[in-house]
Amino acid sequence: MYPNVFTDNTKDSAVDMSGIQNISTTDQIKQQIAREEISFVRFEATDLHGVSRSKTIPARFFQDKALYGVPMPRSYLELTLSPKDNEVDHMSATNFNSDILLVPDLGSFRILPWAVKTARVLCDAYTITGHPLRTSPRHVAKQMLSQLRAHGFSLHSSFTYECCIFGAPEKIDAKMVFFPAATLLSGQDLPFLQQLIDGMYYVGADVDSFSSASGPGQMEISLQPEFGIASADSAFTFRTGIKEVVRKHGYLASFFTNNGFHNAAVLSHSVWDVNGKRNLFQTGTGELSELSKKWLAGLLYHSAALSCLMAPGVSCRKHIAQEGKEAKNCVYATWGANDNNCAFNVKCHGGRGAQIDNKLGSATGNPYLALAATVAAGLDGIKRSLTLDTDSEGPISPSQLRHHAIPVKLEDALVALAEDHIIRGALGDAFVQYFIAMKRYEIETKELDAERNKGLEYFI
Repeated sequence: MYPNVFTDNTKDSAVDMSGIQNISTTDQIKQQIAREEISFVRFEATDLHGVSRSKTIPARFFQDKALYGVPMPRSYLELTLSPKDNEVDHMSATNFNSDILLVPDLGSFRILPWAVKTARVLCDAYTITGHPLRTSPRHVAKQMLSQLRAHGFSLHSSFTYECCIFGAPEKIDAKMVFFPAATLLSGQDLPFLQQLIDGMYYVGADVDSFSSASGPGQMEISLQPEFGIASADSAFTFRTGIKEVVRKHGYLASFFTNNGFHNAAVLSHSVWDVNGKRNLFQTGTGELSELSKKWLAGLLYHSAALSCLMAPGVSCRKHIAQEGKEAKNCVYATWGANDNNCAFNVKCHGGRGAQIDNKLGSATGNPYLALAATVAAGLDGIKRSLTLDTDSEGPISPSQLRHHAIPVKLEDALVALAEDHIIRGALGDAFVQYFIAMKRYEIETKELDAERNKGLEYFI
């Protein structure tokens, strides 16, 4: 019999799921399933690329599967982009080919308005002995949020994505040049957009705004900020949901970067007190707090490793080279106030108080890893009281440049991640080791070559 496990969202261990509260939640879900006449429940988990992998069960089996988990081959979550070559240089081939269990986070149960009589629940991956899968991006993100809480803080964050929506030429001409925030372009297919926005709200991924962007068929969609893991859950839900909704309208959605344009992902975030009552990034007078400066200094210091986790593909790093006109091998991370050209943009407008936009990301990156890496870097800035030189008018010292350098090539970024012992220690050596092995395998086999991945928009 499989172990009786459930995630409590705070501890790095398996806990007994026989508590009254979990039984009550399961009963409530069973009642909702019966009331809404749900036929199927999808147990979803993220793989290393941020792509949804799932198993769907008949709804009548939900209680048993919620108690004991749904078995899935471990290789489905630790895979390369090619379905033909899943295994890389794993620490143990036996472990790689074993089963893991998808254990549901019952609070994430939602009925999918765009799927017929189908609900979904987000899951954490566990070994069959009841321990969290150390390479699970959601587990890594929850670990970092737990560390943040241990220091008396909470994270308030949201994601903004660019993605390309392509369809029949008479509806959306993929060769047409779009213009950012053009009203006519943003409202060209309102039935589709209304179904998308309403559907996302229904499943908990609340869209804050949307507009056309600068690439062909490109849109920019921002999500509402949330506390803790919920923001990454919403981003993960959005990335899967938009692909399902567009297909119902005869379109395709892609987060991939190709043909000279870049689909970006921005993580807007701020640190609050542990109860979520006060934004700690600004003082009572509205100025940046010392804590925010230390956090920002941490982001700058670890920017190379951050870029590796947030822009993890060969093609999606090409935009980094475009940022530096003279640099050949690297560019330098910068920060500014209300300056969208900077890697880290501090904003104090819009009614949310002070926040930092981490703009190192590509839309192909995994939102859980973007969140985890950002917390790891920022928290290190607080722990070590890293300084942010806000008054210097002279040139930056060579030592500062080395700390803030962002490699253009993915190969060099992987080296930077491997050598960043603080980020490795925070995210877990097992996770970082496998992530680097997977990416090096993709580079060696040219997995990300555009000509060999024309169907990649199906996945990313």
